[in-house]
Amino acid sequence: MTTAIPSSIRSFTALIDYHAQTRPEHPALICGDRTLSYLGLQASASRLTTALSHHGVGAEDRVGVLAKNCAEFVELLLACSNQGAVCVGLNWRLAAAELKYIINDCQAGILFVSREFAPLLHALAPELPALQQVVIIDGNNDQTSSWPSLAQWLDDAPTSPAPEIKALDPHSAPDRAIVQLYTSGTTGNPKGVVLPQRAFFDPWQFENDARLSWNDWGDDDVSLLVMPLFHVGGVGLLCMALRGGATTVIEAEFNPVQVMTLVPEHRITKSFLVPAAIRALILTPGAQEADWSSLRLMLYGAAPMPESLLLEAMQTLGCEFAQQYGMTELCGTVVHLPTADHVPGSPRLRAAGLPLPGTTINIIDDQGRPLPANKVGEIIVKSPAVMLGYYGLPEATQKTLVAGYIHTGDAGYFDDDGYLYIFDRMKDMIISGGENVYPIEVENVLYKHPAVTDAAVIGVPDERWGEAVLAVIVLADGQSIEADQLIAYCKQHLAAFKCPKRVAFVTELPRNPSGKILKKSLREPYWQGQQRRV
Repeated sequence: MTTAIPSSIRSFTALIDYHAQTRPEHPALICGDRTLSYLGLQASASRLTTALSHHGVGAEDRVGVLAKNCAEFVELLLACSNQGAVCVGLNWRLAAAELKYIINDCQAGILFVSREFAPLLHALAPELPALQQVVIIDGNNDQTSSWPSLAQWLDDAPTSPAPEIKALDPHSAPDRAIVQLYTSGTTGNPKGVVLPQRAFFDPWQFENDARLSWNDWGDDDVSLLVMPLFHVGGVGLLCMALRGGATTVIEAEFNPVQVMTLVPEHRITKSFLVPAAIRALILTPGAQEADWSSLRLMLYGAAPMPESLLLEAMQTLGCEFAQQYGMTELCGTVVHLPTADHVPGSPRLRAAGLPLPGTTINIIDDQGRPLPANKVGEIIVKSPAVMLGYYGLPEATQKTLVAGYIHTGDAGYFDDDGYLYIFDRMKDMIISGGENVYPIEVENVLYKHPAVTDAAVIGVPDERWGEAVLAVIVLADGQSIEADQLIAYCKQHLAAFKCPKRVAFVTELPRNPSGKILKKSLREPYWQGQQRRV
């Protein structure tokens, strides 16, 4: 049944306190062989809070977590909420130099790390001047014997907080920071997006609406969390389940074979996956015959979903689907495509969807002027979930957050019914012979060809056209096709100026952790030595 929490709840602390009183024994988290009830989760987070205080962590201090998804990650997030500190999830997929940059940028004085990443951190430690404490979440080893395990670290702390350490009232500070999530860094260094407590609660205080049925969560729901908690999609799904008093099954990372096992084992009802993960899942041997009967809803987003992939996923999983469009700076979802619009053949399958209640979205031209329906321009968004800013970057904040609106950098338009359609990133738009080409239009056509399993379209330098359209293609297993055949196929469905002039075949496309194709990496070899670099 749907769980409606009081509107006064605007922090993680208040949420867990509420559930600990109203459903104390209901399972909150399942991670491997460990199960935590809501009362148990409250107690473990409280103990961590006391230890943070004893070890000198106060209000607004950054607490880093370098670990795959685990129950301890969630407990630390809640402890930060209790203490008024800020939880910084670190992308464990990054190279050492990238991690060093982020840890130094956020100035984390304490870092919780899993044993598998301890050697990496041990090598980086001399170059991390702000780092004072390291705690090994899952025990320690010979190389890191000087760092305490989490159990040892907790045992060193008394049972009451340190009185000299400043903390904030966790029940009355919805505008204070709770998490700092780093952007992908596809251009330049990653930026720390600082999100307040209210961003996870205020946008969801609206009346029941049939189009928002995907947001109806209750204590009979079991969520599968496989997207990383250092990403807004992971922490957003966690909060969605916690708001509903549901149970969250935590898996360290996405593994399609493991997903096929966990869904029937725990009778999973809901989950969130990025399109690249959905693609991997339905292409895994046995997916068509797997038991998906408990699954009610699959949320998806963070990257464009090709219509052909969506239709195949709907058929394979046999559950309802809902798309979520947003960005880290907006705490994830600000636009949704309702489950009712997921009808094969419907043109709305290509839409991002409708703005959430309380969200204002405008389409503007390059002079900042509003555009009417069916005109493509930049998408700007005003939302109760807007970020506080980029950590330590006031100029970048002012450039992105203007008069209360986030300038997304995405190009799109509204149709006559108020549905938002995303064309592409503004910077990914190709200008060929004076005509604007949006790669996603071309990619959608390419994905429909049976020989194509993955595709990216980029602009490359061309003496005649300025930029030429290049399609980078991954062929499906056992398939073959010539470049000119694929170009001819595109010409059957698109204006000639939009069609690829060239085709490159690769075995895999580069992606970031959220599944977005790294088009900058694809473009780089073609633009080397050019005066103009895209």
